[in-house]
Formats: sequence, structure tokens, C-alpha cells
Amino acid sequence: MDTDILSKLAPMLRHTHTHTQNKLSCTGKLTRGYRDLHIHVHSHALSKLAHMPRHITSLHRDHTETHTFMFILTQPASCTEKHTQMLPSEKEFHDAAKRNDVARMRELIRRGVNVKVKNNTDRTALHWAAGAGHEQAVRLLLEHEIPVDDEDSFGMNALLLSAWFGHLRVLQILVNAGAKINCVNKNGRNLLHCAAQRGHVPVMEFILDDLEDMQVDKTDKMDRTAFHLAAEHGRLEVVEFLIGSGCSHSVKDKEKNTALHLAAKNGHPTVLQRVIEAGLDLEEKNMEGLTALHMAVEEGHYDCVKLLLEAGCDVNTQTQKAMTCLHYAALHGYEDMARILIDAGVYIDAVNHQKASAVHIAVLQNFPAIVKLLIDTECNLDILDNRQQPPLHIAAEHGRQDIAEMILIAGVNLKLTDKQGKTSLDVAARGNHINLADMIIKADRFYKWEKDNLNSDSDSWVAKHLTFKQDHRLETQHIRSVMWRLATKYLKPNEWKKLAHYWKFTDAHIRAIEQQWAGTKSYREHGHRMLLIWLHGAIIAGENPIKGLYEGLVGICRRDLAESIRKKANADSTSPRKCTAM
Repeated sequence: MDTDILSKLAPMLRHTHTHTQNKLSCTGKLTRGYRDLHIHVHSHALSKLAHMPRHITSLHRDHTETHTFMFILTQPASCTEKHTQMLPSEKEFHDAAKRNDVARMRELIRRGVNVKVKNNTDRTALHWAAGAGHEQAVRLLLEHEIPVDDEDSFGMNALLLSAWFGHLRVLQILVNAGAKINCVNKNGRNLLHCAAQRGHVPVMEFILDDLEDMQVDKTDKMDRTAFHLAAEHGRLEVVEFLIGSGCSHSVKDKEKNTALHLAAKNGHPTVLQRVIEAGLDLEEKNMEGLTALHMAVEEGHYDCVKLLLEAGCDVNTQTQKAMTCLHYAALHGYEDMARILIDAGVYIDAVNHQKASAVHIAVLQNFPAIVKLLIDTECNLDILDNRQQPPLHIAAEHGRQDIAEMILIAGVNLKLTDKQGKTSLDVAARGNHINLADMIIKADRFYKWEKDNLNSDSDSWVAKHLTFKQDHRLETQHIRSVMWRLATKYLKPNEWKKLAHYWKFTDAHIRAIEQQWAGTKSYREHGHRMLLIWLHGAIIAGENPIKGLYEGLVGICRRDLAESIRKKANADSTSPRKCTAM
């Protein structure tokens, strides 16, 4: 196909499928100067897209720092009306520039290819050649008067790309060719920003020493300087270079972050150490009231947290929402982080703007290890949040049995009520968390028994074996089987309540059990639950369960049933008199 035909067809090919483009919506995330472009296509447009090419192009080039130059191109790349379809020869020209195939480029130029052609992200062959560091291809393109300052859809031109990828020689060639040195991309980042973010000190030296009007503290659209970007991305050599070049250390970005915040947030301990040595204020807060320590904890960077604590950061400082570092450790389940903060003297019962302590948050987020650590540190388990809920209410509301078990064993006030006047037992029953409700009743009965019968000896048999969970042990299997038959075959609808009152179950206990609905014969399940709860207390007290069951049935005027149950229970009973509490 001759040159004239190509030139006539090009405009037609570049503006086809406009209807299909209107079916597309685009989102983009800017990353390292370029962004991956994600195209969401309406299902009814797929058939029209079938014949539209997708260009996924990557160019890899090894450098001393092993940089990879990759762009993901999708059709189309923006939500504008522009829709460019490159001719095969034009695409081949771009590909030749990417691999520095100057001979092929010359041949295509001789055949009349459009040197200035742009792809669907507005990139020319010069973008590719400059980004890949291909000096020969760059020189050839400049010889054929390719526009040196053209920007792609992200505001990146060839000069910015050469700085981004650290190609000093290409950058110098472009500067000598008249490229505008004060260019910025769509994020407002200039040559120095690009080089600093990627860690290219030689490029930065050239920019500051040989180019005019290049300010070391120039800010981008986020008010970040090269020093911010170097700290954020862990570029220690760049940080050292900028400090030596006299940059401002304490400048803040739009979110009021200093370089200290950014190094801590992104987990760069060596950079963080150098920034600390530069004299930045350790207690400086950003717009949300976070210090560098808050950020390091929230992102889980243990080494940075340790470093900041050793440097003297205040472990108890609070954000605008009254969050301490311990709140953030609890929020994300960072056990080691919580431990080092506790060792540093953090106040474990501090509350945030919702009056939630660290243990409230750990319970809500379901981090049992954090809850155990805080309990071991003797946190206040009866503290109330802004819903007037202690931690146990939260565990009951969400059915967190393991956490509730730890809290109940530690000992809490079960009479506390929330804003609706509900106890933790009410909350568990309302949520149909049957096992958890039974655990709370067991704990309530145990607390009463403990008050009258136990001393404070934490090494007692009860303290070592205490649990409020369901009993599945072999040694109690027989008596549990007897209780199941009693509840489902022999007890009349209201007799389980009589037994419950005889054994000093409270009205609140009975209401919580009755709240379970298991059909028209729910009383059977209610009775069985009550019997198992009673058994828990009998075993803890060291009583004979069969004897206690007999006395209870006699106490509600069912001597006949008491005799029958005792005979059945003693017939093949092998369970010991004293066994571990269930």
C-alpha cells in the first residue's frame, strides 16, 4: 500500500467505533508516573469490541538498578471523545523505538510513516525511546523534528520520562534539543520530583547543578517536595543528597505530613533514622492529628515503631479522634506492636472519641490474642463506650465465644446495662447466641458461688480448670445423657422452670433461656440447657450430680421421677464424682 493511500486511510481508521467508545467507562490510578488503566465494558458492547485491538505493551530494559519499563495500554485509555486507531506501520514504528531498532525506524520513515503519530494514550515514539534510554532512537526522532515537549494523557513528556527512569544521557540530549525544563505532569511533579521518587541521584545532581530555576523545595499538587517523595519511597541516598543540598526538612504537604510521617507510614527505618537525625519534631501532627508513631503503628511497621520509641516519641499522644497508638494496634490485630507499646508505658485504658478503649476495639475486630494480652495487662473490662457497652456486650452482640470466655474468666460486672437497658445476657439472648448466653449464666452463677466459697488463691483447682464453654468431655457423657432423657421425655412443660427456681436461677436467667424458639416443644430444649448450666456449677462445687439431681426433683414434688432417674443414672454410671468444670 503506497504512502498516499495510507495517509488517506489514517484519519478514517483513527475515528472509527465512536459509538462503541461511548459504551466505555474508565477509571485510572496513577502509579509511579503512569497508571494502569482499567476498562469496564458494558455487556451489550462486547460484540462491537471484539474486532477492536487491545495493546498491552511492555518494554523491559536492564540497568544497574534493574528498572523495568512497563506500560499497560488499554483501548481506550481515557473518558474523552478521542479514539485513536494506529495503522500497522505506525504501531511497528513505535515498537521499533521501544527496542532501539534504528534501522527499522529509518526504513519506515523512508516509506512515509507518520513520525509524530500518537497512540491511544497520546504517546509518541519519543516517549518510548526516552523512557527506555535509547539514545540512538531519540537522536533519530529529534532529527526528524518530532515534538520534544508533547505530553501523554498523564502529562508525562519525554524529558520527565528520562528523569523518571534515570537516563541522564537522554535527559541531556533532550535538554540540548530545547526541551522545556520546567515541565510538570498531571500531578504537578517536575524533573526533580521524578528523579527523587525513583532514587536517581546523578540525574538530580545534573538538574540542580546545570539547569536554571530548579528549586530544591518545589512542591507538586499535593504540596510534596522531592524530600517528601524520597522519604515516602525509601530513597536513602536521595534523602542524604537533598539534606546536603540544603532542602527544607520540616516542610509539610497538603495533609500536613512531614517527611518523618511518610517514612514511618511506608516502613523505611533507615530513611526514618536519617530524618530523625536531621532534627525533625517527633511529635509533629498531620491534619488528622497523627504523629509518625501513629502512622508506623497503623501500617504495622514494627522496626519503625521501635525506632521512634527509642528516639523518645510520646507513646500516649492522641489524634483528633483521641486515638492512641494502642488503639491502632488493637484495630489491626498487631500483637507484637501492642506488646512493645505496653512495654513502653502506653495507657491501656485510654478511650477514643467514641469512648472505646483498646479492648473494645480488639473485641469488635475479633482479635482474641490482643484481648488476652490486654486482660493479662489488667485492663479495665467494665469501661463503657459511647453506647454504654462494656467489652462483653460487644462480644455478646457479635457471638464471639472465645473472647467472651476470656472476659468471663477474668471476671466482670454482669449487671452493667447499655443505653437500651440491656445486660450482656440480654444482648446474647436477643441475638440468638445460645451457647454464649448459657456461658454468661454459668459465669453469673459461678461468681455468686465463688464469692461465698473461694479465697483469692489463683492456683486453686477451679482457677486452673475453669471454663464456661459447652462440655463435650467423655467423663460427663453419661450424666449428660441422663439429663437429655429427663428434659425431652419426662419433665412437663413448666417443671424445668420449677427446677431452675429451686437451684436459684434468676428470672433473668430463665427469660434468656426462654427467648430461644425451637418450635411448639421448645420447653424441652430450654430444660436441657438449664440442666447443663446447673451441672456446670455442681461439678465446680465438687458435688455429686446424681445426688443433686435427685434432691432437685424431690424439691419440686417429683419423687417418683427422682427415684427413676437415680436408678437409671446409677445403673451404668462410670463418671467420677469430681471432674473438670465444663
